[in-house]
Amino acid sequence: MSYANTHASQSGETRHASRAARLELVKKTAGYVGMACALLMVGLPLLWIVLTSLKMRQEIYTQPVTWWPSSFEWSNYHTALTDVPFWQYLRNSIIVTVVLCVVKVVLGVLSAYALAILRFPGHNLVFIVVISALMVPSEITVISNYALVNGLGWRNTFQGIIVPLAGVAFGTFLMRNHFLSLPHELVEAARMDGAGPIKLLTRVLLPVSLPTLSAFAVITMVNEWNQYLWPFIMSDTEAVATLPIGLTMLQNNDGVTNWGPVMAATILTIVPVLIIFLALQKYMIKGLTTGAVKG
Repeated sequence: MSYANTHASQSGETRHASRAARLELVKKTAGYVGMACALLMVGLPLLWIVLTSLKMRQEIYTQPVTWWPSSFEWSNYHTALTDVPFWQYLRNSIIVTVVLCVVKVVLGVLSAYALAILRFPGHNLVFIVVISALMVPSEITVISNYALVNGLGWRNTFQGIIVPLAGVAFGTFLMRNHFLSLPHELVEAARMDGAGPIKLLTRVLLPVSLPTLSAFAVITMVNEWNQYLWPFIMSDTEAVATLPIGLTMLQNNDGVTNWGPVMAATILTIVPVLIIFLALQKYMIKGLTTGAVKG
């Protein structure tokens, strides 16, 4: 009888282990399928852009659509660089992106530090106002911002593009939650050692916040690099126009756009951001997974 019970128990454990193994296999398979679908959704459009940038004009408009070009038309890249002042647009994009990235990171860190570490009357109300700003589409403020900037005489200037875009609601939210997730004992120990507000921020909090800070900087850089609507409204000449605006200048006015140079310019626009993202992606992922856990 004892042998029968032991055998039945072992059989039950074997079946349970087998079901668990099958369930784990199903989960892994579903995960791989999901990643493959995501890769296709992201990768296919990028592949289409790359291949289109190497096609002749007549190949782009052929029916049925062909993916692979009959010959690589590298002249599209030369056209993208010479038909419009590409390097001027690139310089303008770098200026706008770098300045906005620095300003937003500094303001975001300082405002988050004040809301998370310092205590003052109404700090919760201030944070609610900041969160409310995240819910307001930027397009709603275009008319009022335009009237203000135009009244200041900042139209077609870098400050006219940069100042209205310098809000840091997302950065404040992200960095505040990260500061709150840090051990409270770390802050108290620094204060007991005589660290003032500035030293506490620069010597204690920021060194342990580099992953979240990197994520904040990368997200800001990508967003500002791709800004189109406000720079388009503010720029009248090539002196301050950015790369997204320059892409539209490559489109012909005869009704039939030569998409080869346009796609080539798109690739050239993507490459700088892609390189920086690939270099900092591990910090960005770590920062996003640890910085916004605690609200």
